Amino acid sequence: MENLTLSLGQLSPLTLGLLGSFVAGMGTGVGALPMFFAPRLTPRAQDLLLGLSAGIMLAATFFSLILPGLESAPEAGGLNPPVIIFLGILLGAAGLYYIHKYVPHEHFVGGHEGPETPGLGSMWLIVLAITLHNFPEGLAVGVGFGGTDINNAITLMIGIGLQNMPEGLVVAVALLAAGHSRAKAFGLSFLTGMVEPVGGLVGAGAVSMAASLLPWGLAVAAGAMLFVISNEIIPETHRRGNQAPVTFTLLGGFGLMMMLDQLLG
Repeated sequence: MENLTLSLGQLSPLTLGLLGSFVAGMGTGVGALPMFFAPRLTPRAQDLLLGLSAGIMLAATFFSLILPGLESAPEAGGLNPPVIIFLGILLGAAGLYYIHKYVPHEHFVGGHEGPETPGLGSMWLIVLAITLHNFPEGLAVGVGFGGTDINNAITLMIGIGLQNMPEGLVVAVALLAAGHSRAKAFGLSFLTGMVEPVGGLVGAGAVSMAASLLPWGLAVAAGAMLFVISNEIIPETHRRGNQAPVTFTLLGGFGLMMMLDQLLG
């Protein structure tokens, strides 16, 4: 791990943000691969996998974004560190709220959200929904690599990549069940993860311009991810009566990411 950290430390923050978020985004394609061998996935299994994904995201938000943000906030000067992080979280959540409000998308269970788009098929609306989920994850990885703690950024990259795997499988299987070919279902699932390098560049670029932006960037990314977890993933997994088992897979995902943070951080 030390040798990897030293090697990565020689790269620019923008390059690290792009590469790290690309690796994390690849998780959606890797996760979709089992669809070729076991295409059937029950709604209950889909909910359990998404719950696992939500737990990993939740732990990554706290251990890899909020806590490092609090530690780096004193260097930013001005406001009290908890105030900076709280305001940043609100900004991140509010920004994603308005994006969800004005960008049409569709969820597997919750249905259509945003403006009506008669000319856009449900498949593309679903792809847009998953893309909206993945952008803040790429943003978080980019912000992490734009900072000074490479170990924390690597842990965050691995955690986001892991949580992308069950999400990628759920998306691919759902598209397959909707009548699309395996190749198309895999391709679209893979492409939804490729928005993460875009978010990675934005995040790394922003915090690279000024060190004082690092705590704000970490907090904004945390707020965006918390919005996705609370407003999208958890309600989506609770609509079919699977609240109790989903809660335990969420806790499992949280514990997995917590241990990963301690082992690699």
